[in-house]
Amino acid sequence: MNASTQPNWLPFDLDSALLVGRMWRHTEAGEGPCVIAIRRGEVFDITESASTMADLLDRADRVQIASQAPGEALGPVTELLTQTRAARACGKQYILAPCDLQAIKACGVTFAVSLIERVIEEEAGGDRDKAASVRENITALIGTDLSKIRPGSDAAARLKEELLRRGAWSQYMEVGLGPDAEVFTKSQPMSAVGFGAPIGLLASSGWNNPEPEIVLAVDSKGEPVGATLGNDVNLRDIEGRSALLLGKCKDNNASCAIGPFIRLFDGDFTLDTVRQTSVSLRVEGADDDFVLEGVSHMSQISRDPADLVAQTHGDHHQYPDGFMLFLGTMFSPIMDRDAPGSGFTHHLGDLVTISAPPLGALVNTVGLCTEIAPWTFSVRALYRNLSSRGLTGL
Repeated sequence: MNASTQPNWLPFDLDSALLVGRMWRHTEAGEGPCVIAIRRGEVFDITESASTMADLLDRADRVQIASQAPGEALGPVTELLTQTRAARACGKQYILAPCDLQAIKACGVTFAVSLIERVIEEEAGGDRDKAASVRENITALIGTDLSKIRPGSDAAARLKEELLRRGAWSQYMEVGLGPDAEVFTKSQPMSAVGFGAPIGLLASSGWNNPEPEIVLAVDSKGEPVGATLGNDVNLRDIEGRSALLLGKCKDNNASCAIGPFIRLFDGDFTLDTVRQTSVSLRVEGADDDFVLEGVSHMSQISRDPADLVAQTHGDHHQYPDGFMLFLGTMFSPIMDRDAPGSGFTHHLGDLVTISAPPLGALVNTVGLCTEIAPWTFSVRALYRNLSSRGLTGL
């Protein structure tokens, strides 16, 4: 990681930000995942007060626990972030994804730009060499500014009628303009990787990209209690062949990154802050001089975050351990990388930085799912580990 990016790894208002997360560390009771709180730039292990993140987020006094509960001081958070990548390789303490038992859900096609790109993938049949010409035809037909049309509204219904008449309707337009949001299972509990970890692509994919998003942390009652950053790694060629391959595209080893920390909602940071936040993306090539940058503005989202939460949790579906909810991205990179008209796709070794001023930065490198360490530490392993360290998991 480039040391020059370190100032952006943490929220701009770090001293007042209420951050919680998880790390792997060695203690006298044994090694394993610990719940941590960041207080004025210092890391504190608060596992004795909340042995899982799901438990902490479900507590009515989570703000007080995060800010005041007794905890072992572990040093500056900047040092922990700096050491994380090297520490993971040699088995020392390092940052984990900040969620544990929560389901990991994601919303798709919540921005007009991403709607158009999904339609292009479908029309191109997953062939990136056809994307440029398909994009030209699609935008000529439907335009590029769909952001003023509210999904499920009368105006959206009229647009649907017109597109059907023109033979331009798509399943992606249904979830982008219709009353029902696309909400899918992104990853399994305990499978997300965190800051500094490699993220995984399928070797069979030749057209893929990062998806920088804000991720809400939602408790078991369906109340958003905080937010963090996420990379909903996307395999455009495979999903473009068929939307029924979404699970193959989205849920693979290390294909979900979340972090670095969850910022709890309090008087200074609220869901309204999320609604006005901009999320930046930077991709730096390891084997070329390629640099890609872009920004997603949450103010341009087509569906309000509260509506997305309500479409996920309610009388129709409960989440007893809470859930993490990716809110979607407007940024689908189309900048040519390998050849004119070929658009963007990852190279192995790419450094991906997703950042937002109130949340810090999520930094990962790109690898192959089959070459990254396999996922072996899941729910049963967590509870065995907590028990061996004298922790109840409650």
